[in-house]
Amino acid sequence: MWFFARDPVRDFPFELIPEPPEGGPPGPWALHRGRKKATGCPVSIFVYDVKPGAEEQTQVAKAAFKRLKTLRHPNILAYIDGLETEKCLHVVTEAVTPLGIYLKARVEAGGLKELEISWGLHQIKALSFLVNDCSLIHNNVCMAAVFVDRAGEWKLGGLDYMYSAQGNGGGPPRKGIPELEQYDPPELADSSGRVVREKWSADMWRLGCLIWEVFNGPLPRAAALRNPGKIPKSLVPHYCELVGANPKVRPNPARFLQNCRAPGGFMSNRFVETNLFLEEIQIKEPAEKQKFFQELSKSLDAFPEDFCRHKVLPQLLTAFEFGNAGAVVLTPLFKVGKFLSAEEYQQKIIPVVVKMFSSTDRAMRIRLLQQMEQFIQYLDEPTVNTQIFPHVVHGFLDTNPAIREQTVKSMLLLAPKLNEANLNVELMKHFARLQAKDEQGPIRCNTTVCLGKIGSYLSASTRHRVLTSAFSRATKDPFAPSRVAGVLGFAATHNLYSMNDCAHKILPVLCGLTVDPEKSVRDQAFKAIRSFLSKLESVSEDPTQLEEVEKDVHAASSPGMGGAAASWAGWAVTGVSSLTSKLIRVHPTTAPAETNIPQRPTPEVPAPAPTPVPATPTTSGHWETQEEDKDTAEDSSAADRWDDEDWGSLEQEAESVLAQQDDWSTGGQVSHASQVSNSDHKPSKSPESDWSSWEAEGSWEQGWQEPSSQEPPLEGMRLASEYNWGGPESSDKGDPFATLSARPSTQPRPDSWGEDNWEGLETESRQAKAELARKKREERRREMEAKRAERKAAKGPMKLGARKLD
Repeated sequence: MWFFARDPVRDFPFELIPEPPEGGPPGPWALHRGRKKATGCPVSIFVYDVKPGAEEQTQVAKAAFKRLKTLRHPNILAYIDGLETEKCLHVVTEAVTPLGIYLKARVEAGGLKELEISWGLHQIKALSFLVNDCSLIHNNVCMAAVFVDRAGEWKLGGLDYMYSAQGNGGGPPRKGIPELEQYDPPELADSSGRVVREKWSADMWRLGCLIWEVFNGPLPRAAALRNPGKIPKSLVPHYCELVGANPKVRPNPARFLQNCRAPGGFMSNRFVETNLFLEEIQIKEPAEKQKFFQELSKSLDAFPEDFCRHKVLPQLLTAFEFGNAGAVVLTPLFKVGKFLSAEEYQQKIIPVVVKMFSSTDRAMRIRLLQQMEQFIQYLDEPTVNTQIFPHVVHGFLDTNPAIREQTVKSMLLLAPKLNEANLNVELMKHFARLQAKDEQGPIRCNTTVCLGKIGSYLSASTRHRVLTSAFSRATKDPFAPSRVAGVLGFAATHNLYSMNDCAHKILPVLCGLTVDPEKSVRDQAFKAIRSFLSKLESVSEDPTQLEEVEKDVHAASSPGMGGAAASWAGWAVTGVSSLTSKLIRVHPTTAPAETNIPQRPTPEVPAPAPTPVPATPTTSGHWETQEEDKDTAEDSSAADRWDDEDWGSLEQEAESVLAQQDDWSTGGQVSHASQVSNSDHKPSKSPESDWSSWEAEGSWEQGWQEPSSQEPPLEGMRLASEYNWGGPESSDKGDPFATLSARPSTQPRPDSWGEDNWEGLETESRQAKAELARKKREERRREMEAKRAERKAAKGPMKLGARKLD
């Protein structure tokens, strides 16, 4: 018998949250918040307690229970479950909030937008469904009968007093509640029945009362309807039709919505159009869906946050999962993702993102790379290393330059989350190949920039093998912005080099750039040289600083060490991207292996006489850019202020370089010829050779090779200092450096002390030296004469014809 003694309320799969009821429509029901016991999913529970002597109210409640259970419409409160016992009725619906409470909360939070109200009133099209399709009269349209779900959708409830429009079930039930009877139209007071009306006339009057309450607050009395108050002007004409005294002229609910949707009407806006499209998205053509999602992201900023989270987001996820929407959903998807909490993002967005990375659609891949900054913080390290990075690295080998570029730049965000093998081995392999062989100069430049930014995340051994060699190779690149990036790369990672490396490896490379054909490269080189020299000098003056200066050299990689590189060269992510696209479109840069590199020959290695070499494509000036003013002010004492320095915009540097391609043309050709000849005689390995050898051998074990001792010039060979590095004829801008070799001998020496008159001292010095030399010659002559006289006296006079014996 225990089975019959079970409590059905206790076994009900839903439970009430122990809080006071939220309220509900005036009548028998009390609205409570609840949840499903199994999943904790929130719901709303309408509760009616059966009381003795209230049979009429009990019948009304049971009728409402039945109506809500059988009526299914998107704009009618969604029924989930119910419980009917002798003591109570429980009706479980989707989680909703009474419209009055919702509007009050929205006003306190900053106001309710007309866009939301326009769509909310449009959703009362449920009246059209009831009247025109079901021949039912709602008979209870008011503020208390409308509820709002978590997406901001208005739902029609309060079905307690519904009756048939065909008169099958008798007349309208008696309400007996004054709060509800004030919404009855005036013709109901006429018991004669002579008033001609339509079946929807009473509900449309009540809809007019609802509109008045939405904009003006609770309706005090029926006479207040004569003053529209705060109702928008575009809605006033249609509102007046609803509350007209003649019930015959009150419009059908369908016609009312049609009138409000006319051009210039209250419901003619982007928000309503978006909602209507989403309701019918399953039957739309693929081309229509593509266009809709492309335009959606522009409108999301003006849409309510709850609407974006709970209505737009599910549709976007469904469109990607089942509708083959592709890359067009990414932009609105990530825009909506900003409204989600970290937990919601992990549950809803991340699984989709991980799946997208495995797509072979190029448009999808490049969109993901471009917008990685919006979701990278939600990705954990195991997911990045096992599910995302293996797919991302395919972009390094893509034939599309735009994908290669975006893949390189995405490493700035992925590097902190990569493990030892992916970061120090796999990624460095791809970077070495891109910097050495990629045909696009801007991509080689971005590779150098990215390496400088992520250098602090590399292991100490990898940093020692890679950074110096990579940046040294960048300084030999034919693309001038790449050479600038190499110099700035040294600067960004200055704390990762020992003082010995600074003196023996870095400064010789930077000194070679002081005669670079491009002034922007020279400017940065001089700036870096002064800073490195100042750092070396400070340690020389106070050797106790050495340990502090080199504290990061052998330190393990750490995200905290990335702060310096993160603030370096903001142009890497912003300026270069537009420049890269422009250069790739207009004029592709040839690969380093196939391009003449304008580099000054090193003085310690002899070189043959230069021969004419055709100008390189990278200095032809074909890119359509314009020169921008650059601030070249330098602070020679700022040895340790690399992170605070503004290294300028690389885009400006590059555009200035491309606008000055005619400068130093002669010097570039001569120096290239010298470098080509030097390659046959140079006995030691250059710093960048390690970078290329790693690509071929798969490791960095060779390390830096110290150059051999200086050899004397070969016979017939000219020193590098004897070459003409660009006279006046090779520069049309009067560059003093370009014309340095053409100075007349009468000009002051570079090391002259200034404008003071030192001619007198110099003349006296020359005269003194000449007098001293003359005296020495006289003394030497006298000594020689005295010795001859002594020999002559010792031998005596020689006879004529005698033979001299030695």
